[in-house]
Amino acid sequence: MDQVLTVEQVKKRFDSEWILLADPKVDASGRVLSGRVAAHSRDRDEVYRRAVELKLNSSATLYTGKIPHGTAIVL
Repeated sequence: MDQVLTVEQVKKRFDSEWILLADPKVDASGRVLSGRVAAHSRDRDEVYRRAVELKLNSSATLYTGKIPHGTAIVL
């Protein structure tokens, strides 16, 4: 997909999926604002594999679903 989408647009189009954004735009605090959807799937590992295959210079990975209470996030 060559179209640049905002994070809000991505969340509406790809509910409860893992998203690989190419060339993400971020704000001063590093929060992702927009990018080109390079891959999406409900399977996180599939998106990670695609990221390795594409060898993007700049990318971000997002999850558009609700993260269950008590889940630890590692950055």
